[in-house]
Amino acid sequence: MLFEEYQYFNYQFPEPQYLGAKHTLLPWINQFIPKNVSTAIDAFAGSQSVSYLFKQLGFKTITNDFLNFNNQIGLSLIENKKIKLTKDDLQLLFQPSKSKDAFDLIENTFTEVFFEKSEATFLDNFRANIPLLDNLYKQALAFTVINRSMTRKITMGHFGHTQALVYASNPERIKRNRSLVRPIKEIFEEILPKYNNAIFDNKRENQSYNQNILELLPNIKNIDLAYFDPPYCDSHADYQGFYHLLETYTEYWKDKEFVNGIKRYEPQRVSGFDKKRDVIASFEKLFGLSEEIPHWLISYNNRSYPGIEEFEKLISKYRDVKVEVKTYQNGRGGKGSVAGSQEILFVCNPKKKHFVSTNHKEQLIDERF
Repeated sequence: MLFEEYQYFNYQFPEPQYLGAKHTLLPWINQFIPKNVSTAIDAFAGSQSVSYLFKQLGFKTITNDFLNFNNQIGLSLIENKKIKLTKDDLQLLFQPSKSKDAFDLIENTFTEVFFEKSEATFLDNFRANIPLLDNLYKQALAFTVINRSMTRKITMGHFGHTQALVYASNPERIKRNRSLVRPIKEIFEEILPKYNNAIFDNKRENQSYNQNILELLPNIKNIDLAYFDPPYCDSHADYQGFYHLLETYTEYWKDKEFVNGIKRYEPQRVSGFDKKRDVIASFEKLFGLSEEIPHWLISYNNRSYPGIEEFEKLISKYRDVKVEVKTYQNGRGGKGSVAGSQEILFVCNPKKKHFVSTNHKEQLIDERF
């Protein structure tokens, strides 16, 4: 391409369906990425769309999410340089499993909740065969595509409701979305090429982590840019609740309790950023651990807690901050992205230092103090 910085933009990120994904906001976010970045971290990566943008820009990209199903996307599309799923791999994944008796979690827990028995059995069989793939990135790609296939299969693309089978028997809904009645295997085979074609090598050693960011940050160094897209406390739907099935499928838990009508796992994982009682202390710790990272971009929402002014004041202890705003024209799920609500981007740069004269001597003053 004409400019070297855009040489990887021929690759396309497979469109996600996850609530809160920044896929449609990438051109806007890209305007505020500093020009002198070599290494960037996407700390709450979710669908990995921002990480993918960093990779396209040629950055060494470190991506992290405390949920493993999101980490699998990071392994398959960010850390992975060239490994794809082949026809032989599909034959292995689709073959009758020899470990069927040990893999019955989906059938036993989610039949007649989200899937008919035949589809639940297929998912168990597929999950049993993933470890047979001889490569970490092939396994991650299998998880990524099968999880995405499940969101295509379920109306509204999430698992926070109990209407999946009701909607799948409604002719009007089927007319609008044929995937409601299509086999998951068919959906998987249809979308796999988009994921295979999205894999590329940007000549950097990118990494995907599955940790709480507060535990990861002390162990990474030499980062130029941090992108923080934390849970929008009090303004978005419970992410774990909406995508509990994908985490259950990836982890394949045998030691969790599955509660209420949607069979959400219990106990849930604790992030520290989704409860009012924890969130301010967690941000204080996050910003303190990020002091050596010069540039921060923080995605937020005008309906989140703490409020915009309070949050800006909190950030200002550590960085000079500029607030950018983009208004949602259409609803995208959760009260924080209904039409008329605002996506906020805090653009945070190192505090400017200035000199003051004291007894004819210049003294350097850091504005933080």
